[in-house]
Amino acid sequence: MTNHTIAVAAIGEIVTGLALVAIPALVGELLLGEALVGVAVAAARVAGMALIGLGIACWRGRPLEGMLFYSTIVTLYLAYLGLAHGPMGVLLWPAVVLHAVLSALLVHAWQEGRVS
Repeated sequence: MTNHTIAVAAIGEIVTGLALVAIPALVGELLLGEALVGVAVAAARVAGMALIGLGIACWRGRPLEGMLFYSTIVTLYLAYLGLAHGPMGVLLWPAVVLHAVLSALLVHAWQEGRVS
């Protein structure tokens, strides 16, 4: 029964994460009573990506895949923000590089696990 409960919770987190990524303003309105605007939209999307990663990690016990998803998608999203929206905070590009390196390490670990 515990695995079933975790799977249901994981699916709920994935659905919530997808909603935060796709329609953050509406999710903010429905949950908090106000639409998310400005930088809150980007923060909500990153939180949504984290929820999707958490759901992947918990669903069927796949922590490596969850972290790989999160790190890769956040790398791409933060790089997009930096390229599409001009100057950002001083830690944006270091965060992009850090997540890119982590993603590469996670891919390597994932590939090693598949070969073993």
